[in-house]
Amino acid sequence: MTPRISPERLQAGLAELAGFGGRTDGGVDRLAGSQADVEARRWLAGQMAGLGLESGVDQVNNVFGHPLGNGPWLLLGSHTDTVPAGGKLDGAYGVMAALEAYRSLREAEHPAAALISLASFHDEEGVTGHGFEGSEHFCASPAIASISGYLELHIEQGPRLEAEGKDLGVVDAIVGIDRYEVLLTGQANHAGTTPFNYRKDAGRAAGRFIGRLRELVQGVDERMVANVGALQLEPGAPNVVPGVARFVLEVRGPEQALLTRAGQVLGDELQRIAGEEGCRAEVAPQTSWPATAMFPGYVAALERVCERSGLPWRRLASGAGHDAEILARHVPAAMLFVPSRDGVSHSPLEWTEPRLLAQGCQALLDAALEVLGES
Repeated sequence: MTPRISPERLQAGLAELAGFGGRTDGGVDRLAGSQADVEARRWLAGQMAGLGLESGVDQVNNVFGHPLGNGPWLLLGSHTDTVPAGGKLDGAYGVMAALEAYRSLREAEHPAAALISLASFHDEEGVTGHGFEGSEHFCASPAIASISGYLELHIEQGPRLEAEGKDLGVVDAIVGIDRYEVLLTGQANHAGTTPFNYRKDAGRAAGRFIGRLRELVQGVDERMVANVGALQLEPGAPNVVPGVARFVLEVRGPEQALLTRAGQVLGDELQRIAGEEGCRAEVAPQTSWPATAMFPGYVAALERVCERSGLPWRRLASGAGHDAEILARHVPAAMLFVPSRDGVSHSPLEWTEPRLLAQGCQALLDAALEVLGES
């Protein structure tokens, strides 16, 4: 019989962890490397040690716990650092669910307990560092040879599962992110004396392009998104037609070929609009983060677990980055999502029903057994 996790124990663990850096509004300030973060990691290492695991905090602040020996083990985990004024679940849920899954296997004296290790990676969020610092360090170290694969449970941080009435989400890819610096140059002029048809309005060109983003990227693939979060117009006076518009364009998609195609489509449309407005467009790549597919065998295992559970579920790509994408470059890896209420994350309002959190934790345990061939 498959061991069952304790929903009450999972909730108690999440509440205790939330006390490290807890805020009066219900949120958490536990930035990577802060006192609250360091204290939380020491506490977590103690929790792992209490379960008989060899545990500790490494030189970059990763926390690991593993059975005696050299492995290889199936690694379960996530991260416990937060953004400023973050929530109680982002990352923390995956770590505490991994701990609860292992505890349940150990209490049941299940043989799979000897095949599983646990982790909380440092600086996933990238607020105080470059992000993914802990998982990148681990993957570049000899310790990567100690694991056979990686499973990560996480809140979705988006609205799709809740909106569709799904309790679980099997992640098949983590999106890549391309960013471009865009410069539109027209001609600054008097806004009162220059009729519309005589203007070379960089602001209008930018507005027309931004207004078309949704149709353009979804014309490439409906799973894609794009964003312009800030727009700078120069000279920036209410009575002057903008001669310059600057912005950073971000595009996210689950496959590299889609990102490349979207970049071409968006660039062509920008040039077309600029020409119609009497402006000049310059587009320069700023950064590029590759899309990462999850390991098909693990994805299939998660799908079997979800199907057997009888719970509503779907496949989806993750629109945010996770440590799993770093691990996936070196070992088989996959992710499982549970819904986020109203799609809210990185906020004190971040919340998921305890029932859904418990179901996700049980699915993680079941998935570990499925991957290990112990189900």
